[in-house]
Amino acid sequence: MHTKWKNWVHVTKLDPDKALPPGVISEIAASGTDALMLSGTLNVTLENLEMLRKEVAASGLPLVMEPASPEAVLANGVDLLFIPSVLNSSEVQWIVGKHRDWILHNSQVNWEKVIPEAYIVLNPDSAVGEVTRSICNLSPAEVASYATVADRYFRFPIVYIEYSGMYGNPEVVKAACEAIESAVLYYGGGINSADQAAEMAKYADTIVVGNAVYDRCIDVLKETVKAVQ
Repeated sequence: MHTKWKNWVHVTKLDPDKALPPGVISEIAASGTDALMLSGTLNVTLENLEMLRKEVAASGLPLVMEPASPEAVLANGVDLLFIPSVLNSSEVQWIVGKHRDWILHNSQVNWEKVIPEAYIVLNPDSAVGEVTRSICNLSPAEVASYATVADRYFRFPIVYIEYSGMYGNPEVVKAACEAIESAVLYYGGGINSADQAAEMAKYADTIVVGNAVYDRCIDVLKETVKAVQ
């Protein structure tokens, strides 16, 4: 599990603050997606995370938890912890401060489960963009520079281009792809069709589909899986 994540091409992101209709989890599990990620920005608590974790536990898929804050980190029942640092945040707490707080109050971290992510948030109207006060009006060259810093200087294993609810600019993702040598490139944001999934998969190693699971039918998720596999 600790290296298999590098081979994932499709991840489904589930938000603890949103409800799924009955039976959807089993359909997601059968869609061909490589893993489930429990992740959200607003109203994420240990309680609703644990409820969602229990709901998806029977899926048989690898389960990743991506914390929104140090107060809501599931230590048990998940395979991996993807821990984001928002490199283009204007506030240092989202780059390293929240992480320090997490460690300060939790000395029993299972470091074998921890995978650091270098986030580059590019939708200023998204909850994550607003909460982290990210500087989003970046050119492809500027995004590529962040990606290079993450990959070559800080040695992050994941660089994550996050448009969060909005379909992004493929030229930006391409620029990041060309800048990276070692890290796995994730793309997330607004994918709700096979064409969009295929377009971003030209450059990103892994695409993340989230809102489409809630806003569109399960068939859309299956189409995005087929497009990248």
